Amino acid sequence: MNFTDIIEFAEKPQIYAEGNAVMWTDDHISKKLLDVHLNPDIDLASRRRTSIKSTADWILNSVNLERMNILDLGCGPGLYAELLAERGHKVTGVDFSKNSIEYARSEAIKKNLDIKYVNLNYLELREENKYDLVMMVFTDFGVLVPEARKKLLHNVYRALKPGGTFIFDVLSDKDIEMKVTEKSWEVVDHGFWKDRPHLILSDSFYYPKHKVILYQHIVIDNSDNFNVYRFWTHFFKSEDLKKLLKQEGFEKIECYDNVLPDIDIWNGNNVIFCKTTKK
Repeated sequence: MNFTDIIEFAEKPQIYAEGNAVMWTDDHISKKLLDVHLNPDIDLASRRRTSIKSTADWILNSVNLERMNILDLGCGPGLYAELLAERGHKVTGVDFSKNSIEYARSEAIKKNLDIKYVNLNYLELREENKYDLVMMVFTDFGVLVPEARKKLLHNVYRALKPGGTFIFDVLSDKDIEMKVTEKSWEVVDHGFWKDRPHLILSDSFYYPKHKVILYQHIVIDNSDNFNVYRFWTHFFKSEDLKKLLKQEGFEKIECYDNVLPDIDIWNGNNVIFCKTTKK
């Protein structure tokens, strides 16, 4: 193991520099992530079940159309997709995690729900003029670097029918400095990152000009390799979202900061929901 490389990764990187590992495609992590998704009492990979239900209600009431064709981006194990399908809507769920998609498919069959699940990176979406509603919930939008974010908006605009609606949520830039975490380290026998003994070095770095915080985890075991996971998390105000969406041709842009209950700093009025339409 080269400690010089670890020291280099542990220093504040240039903005949007990539790590050397991807969480979503790691077999062990994706299984652990699915377990977190399905825990109804925590707000980590998914929100609490009560928040999921109230959010689904809010989305459907906001659009207020019957029998919509809905695309759920980053659908995970299908927690929102199932609620929408139970209301009579046609739903397609897209997610990068194979484990989440396989679980969602098995649940849809078990519950006799007509939901199509696709194991795909939503940046590779190619559908056109197909959906009444595209949704992207749990602040996925904010983890995309600007180039990927622009591509996503282009893909969503193309996938929507004329007059179709796009609803997503982001983290508010309110009290952004409070969301910078302190440096920490932890040694475990096994856990979320690996199924064997490992050390986790965690840190965060704030880039005020871009309103982005890098949450970084360096995971080291007794092999010659180490994994660096980087999560670039952007924070917004309503005006930021309106500017981004107008540039991609969206109109009728509305933002809401009262959709979620005030449970902690990652919910309530620290989350902005945005609703916009295709011309």
